[in-house]
Amino acid sequence: MPKLEVINNAAASGGGIWAPLANLGLAANALDRALHRSPNLPGVVILSGPSGYGKTMSAAYCANKFNGVYVECRSFFTKKALMLAILKEMGIRPGRNMQEMLDQIVEGLQLSGRPLIVDEADYIVEKNVLEVVRDIHDAAQGAILLIGEEQFPKKLQRWERFHNRVLVWQPAAPAGIEDAKKLARFYAPQIEIADDLLAHVLERSRAVVRRICVNVDLVRDFAGKTGAKRVDRAAWGERDLYTGDAPSRRL
Repeated sequence: MPKLEVINNAAASGGGIWAPLANLGLAANALDRALHRSPNLPGVVILSGPSGYGKTMSAAYCANKFNGVYVECRSFFTKKALMLAILKEMGIRPGRNMQEMLDQIVEGLQLSGRPLIVDEADYIVEKNVLEVVRDIHDAAQGAILLIGEEQFPKKLQRWERFHNRVLVWQPAAPAGIEDAKKLARFYAPQIEIADDLLAHVLERSRAVVRRICVNVDLVRDFAGKTGAKRVDRAAWGERDLYTGDAPSRRL
């Protein structure tokens, strides 16, 4: 499970300190709804959005808050590889075959009441491994959070038997100015970054959390070199910020 350092005790669970970004709350509320749903309702939650929106951070937060079984899929995952990854996270020695492994996963989730959290789930749709997750859901009747990219919900339309087991479709939100402020307090706590510069960072970062973090660090580095304790838009001037675009070729 990803280990993250974060900045707000009030939002913490399980001994961690977490930056209360918008998407952490959205993901946690959606998973909590699945955990406390009415009987006979499906228990799958889908968190989807563009790369860099903080979905993995949200997944890690949910794993800590709800003691979830967190698995990050890889491009090479087969049905067996996914089950082995889940069992490893659960601390269970795998059975002799896939049927035994499936039974172990189901029993472990039922006894513990832990949600299953599957990150980078696009991979298991493309590799036709999704049916294993459906088997786990139907047998364990627990809550499952799947995290994927922006087109992930559209990809699931091909799998009607899985698609109709989704309780919550939760799109990840772009970062806002409050998120930028919280990230600035974490990544550059020793300086003050003025709101006008943070608004500029947000715009140039295209509201992507990962790029905001990079740009806040650029401002921190600038302040360290100049000795500034506060940096505003005027002080930053026309210096470059990270946009994610590849640099243009210089002739």
